[in-house]
Amino acid sequence: MGQSTPHWPINRRRFRFGTVEGKKVIIVMTGLSMVNAGITTQLLLTLFKVKGVVHYGIAGNANSALEIGDVTIPQYWAHTGLWNWQRYGDGPKDALALESNGDYTRDIGYLHFADFQNITGTGDNLLNNVWYQPEEVFPVDGTPEVRQHAFWVPVDTTYFNLSKKLEGLKLERCINSTTCLLRAPVMVRVKRGISANVYLDNAAYRSFIYKKFNVTPVDMESAAVALICLQQRTPFIVIRSLSDLAGGGSSLSNEANTYSTLAAQNAVSATIKFIQLLSD
Repeated sequence: MGQSTPHWPINRRRFRFGTVEGKKVIIVMTGLSMVNAGITTQLLLTLFKVKGVVHYGIAGNANSALEIGDVTIPQYWAHTGLWNWQRYGDGPKDALALESNGDYTRDIGYLHFADFQNITGTGDNLLNNVWYQPEEVFPVDGTPEVRQHAFWVPVDTTYFNLSKKLEGLKLERCINSTTCLLRAPVMVRVKRGISANVYLDNAAYRSFIYKKFNVTPVDMESAAVALICLQQRTPFIVIRSLSDLAGGGSSLSNEANTYSTLAAQNAVSATIKFIQLLSD
């Protein structure tokens, strides 16, 4: 869909109208980051009457069992960029600032910077700990100005069950006649994905979040879409194709630079097939 496609320009975004596999759709680019994705999703759901949201794109990979080009559909999404940064000298047994007010919690867990010293041994790090926090949400069917909290946001159950039919979908393996992946990409449903306003290209943090949260795709937008859909009570699903192993470590170098186009095409192919499976 290009600029000639019927569209409505709003706040420098183009909401394009058309059909995909016989289904009426509105397509809009979120833009980079949680803020842009959240604003775009809220505009979509406020201005138009939609049955559901299918968000797609590419992502980094925290799960070394999967490969570049694989397409993932997580069951849950979380925003892992909301932290309470604990003051130096306090530890896991010490209450966080404003925790007693219900603003923050130690239930989800934390990252202890001293665990990542270059030199093995005991010792502190002045950066101390950051504790992962849930988002405050205000669902449309809730009480005004009475907050709820959400960390892991589930995708729509019907959508997730339907996505199982995508397993076995043929995906692109080669960019051209000389540049191909080592194996054919696969379509796989996974447990969790995470988002934050951080481009993750660090192997130590990749390893940490995989062990801590059992996540596969890592990106900068999907959790924002999930949180808006949660508050608006709108069904959603996210389809993300893996463009690189976050932080490196595979046999490929500069994976995202080389394979982002192929990964994007695989995400589009999976999205089109999923839309085809939807009932009218």
